Amino acid sequence: MTEQQLLARIKEMTLEEKVAQLLQLAGPFFEGADGQITGPMASMGITGEMTAHAGSVLGVAGAGQVKAVQDAHLRGRPEAIPLLFMADVVHGYRTIFPVPLATGCSWDMELVEKSAEIAAREAAVSGVHVTFAPMVDLVRDPRWGRVMESTGEDPYLNGEYARAFVRGFQGADLTGDKERVAACVKHFAAYGAGEGGRDYNTVDMSERQLREQYLPAYKAALEEGCEMVMTSFNTVDGIPASGNKRLMRDLLRGEWNFDGVLISDWGAVKELIPHGTAADEAEAARRAIEAGVDIEMMTACYVHHLPALVASGEVDEALIDEGVLRILRLKQKLGLFDDPYRGADEEREREVVLCADHRRAARELAQKSCVLLKNEGVLPLKPDRSIALIGPFAESGDILGPWSWLGSQDEAVPLYDGLAAHADPSRITVAEGCGIESGTPEQTAAALEAARAADVIVLALGEHSGMSGEACSRGDIRLPEAQLRLVAELRTLGKPMAAVLFNGRPLDLHGLIDQTDAVLEAWFPGTEGGAAIADLLFGRVNPSGRLSMSFPHSVGQVPVYYNHFNTGRPKDALDAQEHYVSKYLDIPNEPLLPFGFGLSYTTFAYDTPTLDSASMSAEQPLTVRVNVANTGETAGEEVVQLYIRDMAGEVVRPVKELKAYRKLFLKPGETAEVRFDLTEEQLRYHHSDLSFASDPGEFAVFVGPNSRDTAELRFRLTK
Repeated sequence: MTEQQLLARIKEMTLEEKVAQLLQLAGPFFEGADGQITGPMASMGITGEMTAHAGSVLGVAGAGQVKAVQDAHLRGRPEAIPLLFMADVVHGYRTIFPVPLATGCSWDMELVEKSAEIAAREAAVSGVHVTFAPMVDLVRDPRWGRVMESTGEDPYLNGEYARAFVRGFQGADLTGDKERVAACVKHFAAYGAGEGGRDYNTVDMSERQLREQYLPAYKAALEEGCEMVMTSFNTVDGIPASGNKRLMRDLLRGEWNFDGVLISDWGAVKELIPHGTAADEAEAARRAIEAGVDIEMMTACYVHHLPALVASGEVDEALIDEGVLRILRLKQKLGLFDDPYRGADEEREREVVLCADHRRAARELAQKSCVLLKNEGVLPLKPDRSIALIGPFAESGDILGPWSWLGSQDEAVPLYDGLAAHADPSRITVAEGCGIESGTPEQTAAALEAARAADVIVLALGEHSGMSGEACSRGDIRLPEAQLRLVAELRTLGKPMAAVLFNGRPLDLHGLIDQTDAVLEAWFPGTEGGAAIADLLFGRVNPSGRLSMSFPHSVGQVPVYYNHFNTGRPKDALDAQEHYVSKYLDIPNEPLLPFGFGLSYTTFAYDTPTLDSASMSAEQPLTVRVNVANTGETAGEEVVQLYIRDMAGEVVRPVKELKAYRKLFLKPGETAEVRFDLTEEQLRYHHSDLSFASDPGEFAVFVGPNSRDTAELRFRLTK
């Protein structure tokens, strides 16, 4: 359909039909879907007429079922508009990749794009049109359960991942490529900054901070062509996002020129009432439509109240028309008017979903996402040594993470299976040791017996998937006490001990990292997790992951992040006795493990970096060079990182900001030069008047393997 035909179609629709296009309901509301429809319909006051004209459905997948729902929706109604099918394909459809926070530790945009492409292919042949991903919320507080769904604490790196995910999901031609899906970036805006790390909680910050740290990744996704945006649950400047006209109309649509579909998160329109910015559902509907929210997800404020609000003159019908037009444009771009069953293909579904190629890609990304946090000579394991595999994750399939949706734990490779593929299974003894949050003396005794008979202990510890994700904030981010007691008991044996962690957030590692000889952070690694971890533990693959979120020394520090501001009384490491400075009395200021950190089975040496000039300008970039050598005996991949600091800005600037990185593969004894071209544009920031520019003056540039261990040089920016 042409734009004129879409407008003509809207003109033919009744007001009620148009408003129904703005309604998104879960699958059980629709004929042909699994589940009962009468209960939810009654509780929400949804009528058959409303579902008959609804615009989209979420949570339905499988080629056969999607076809059945679409067929029932269109049957006998030539005027009917096809449904859009949307779903949470966050880090895989059926082939589950590592959770996004783990993916963020890969620093590998090509693999991330490939993972999104595979997820899109599996989802598309199963009938899904839109994925509610990527989530690009910047995160600084590991108490928040949804840090697992983000890629970390850095705005530049998050933006690069946002672009990679959108490219992977949508491809170069969303209209022509039926095995891609439309992406929906979320959660707009600043959902990751909730007070106290508590989900759905208040967000309050300056607009300069919002623009500087939190908005860039959303903007990057939109610059890559992302088709949809989802509103966040939180307030921004005292106004809930789903009713925030300044955020959605003025910034998103006006300043950024986004004219795609804006959808609320689940129930967020009606939540304007408990937030305290709407007295009732009618006011919630008015505020959301005026803010530019096109689709109301799983509440019925629009269908119940917008027709009356238009009739009374309180809402301009043009606002509804523009929302419907955006929805129809997306349906047209996806080709639904020509083929309402777009992509859904049972034969293709059987061929590609969870196929061997996809599992290999999941294994590779899991290998790249694990981060070696400590190693005192225990790893890599030797196949001829006997192993005691101990812990609640030894044989568990609960390694997919909380947003794996259609992923099956039965299809996941547990850690034991991975180890048994590399070593004689008769030399591996398994003992649970304890549960995730509790243990028994009998479990401890069995673990000690297995450990005494083994050459090396491999611990499989962490959080179960229900401890991370939405509504899973934690005030205590240590390992559960039962697991720490198990570690302490096993430490008394004096055996070499390596720990593998399965979790969705940076943890307070005390009681583990100080009690073990090696720690591998595996996160929730996905379908091929056990195989990938075994590849790393036995040295078939050299660990290359680097943290994209700092690990705190303790929960008392959080939020803790590398790109913080200085203070007027900074703590000076050279003057530790000074009292009246910004510090804690009982813990360090610095995180336990910094952003960008990760170990390898080899070692890398950095020469002193050099600058090609002591100054730069807008016309003359600056080149930074550093030689990096593999000084060990194993080939490995290093992530060379470049940071800058504006030494005297118009407003306070972070002590370090990541501006570039290079992944470098080196054979033993090999040296390579890494070159960074730094431009004036990379030195710009938002000033107090929100103008975006750089300031002439002195800058520091830092090069190193992480945000802490860097060499520093100085240069000047001239006009």
